[in-house]
Amino acid sequence: MALWRYLSDKMALLTIIFAFIAYLFPMVFLVFKDLFLWCFAATMFALGVVLHPEDARAALKRPKTIALGVTMQFWIMPMLGFTAASICTWQGVSPAVALGFIIVGCAPGAMASNVITYLAGGAVAFSIAMTMAATMLSPLLTPTLVELLGSAYMDIPFWPMMQTIILTVVTPLTLGMLVRTRLGHRNTRLAEVIAPGFASIAIIIICGYAVASNHERIADTPATVIILVILLNALGYLLGWFAGKLFQFERSYRITLAIEIGMQNAGLGVALALKHFEPATALPGALFAVWCIITAAAMTRYLHRGKTDVAAAI
Repeated sequence: MALWRYLSDKMALLTIIFAFIAYLFPMVFLVFKDLFLWCFAATMFALGVVLHPEDARAALKRPKTIALGVTMQFWIMPMLGFTAASICTWQGVSPAVALGFIIVGCAPGAMASNVITYLAGGAVAFSIAMTMAATMLSPLLTPTLVELLGSAYMDIPFWPMMQTIILTVVTPLTLGMLVRTRLGHRNTRLAEVIAPGFASIAIIIICGYAVASNHERIADTPATVIILVILLNALGYLLGWFAGKLFQFERSYRITLAIEIGMQNAGLGVALALKHFEPATALPGALFAVWCIITAAAMTRYLHRGKTDVAAAI
């Protein structure tokens, strides 16, 4: 049990460590070439298992708030991703990498955002509801937005992308929720400890494989790409916070909206890029996944310093 808790508590640190290992010894992670989609499906299954029905019901009492949040999710980040892609083109960066920014921007919120929201003192039920709603809408919205914003860079396989999202997101998430209903109280408590650790392993493998498959490109990554990854994440947080102020959300809901928008599900973006495009397309997603975990850890310390002992576990 202690091992599973360690894996989930130290996910950020372990992701960074294994990203470095993947860069130094890419062959260690290249063996997962045929498994990375299964790894991502595992994270969605784990999310389904740990979702508390009462949390979802509490959040669903505020449907307008959820609708506004998800609308901002699929408006702010796609526009930022498109802007980053346009700057890449202007700076002579390859179309494949430019498209990678659009894919990251069009992904739903990250699973890890629920944990970060808790540690930062946000509204956990709202975070879970946003993650669920955005994830369920992603089979339609993500391919649509990628095709709309990214067709100028490369041909977009709309239907194959939708199929991939249904198979790796919606299906395992639904199965996880169904499995939870079959577990007794004791087994549910056990699953809530094991599932986040299991998901952490899968996320580490996905990010590690993305880094390993882009080993040669990372060494030559233009400074423009690194700066844009940092700005994409920072502006997502900032615009999410101001959107919450615009809609007059209470502070905990503004924190949640900032986290949900700033922390994209880069794992899904990487999986889609590796499955349907060339490896270079996954580069922005791989960098974003590692960077947003670092900034999220820093955010928990800043926003919720009263829980220093908890935040330090990230």
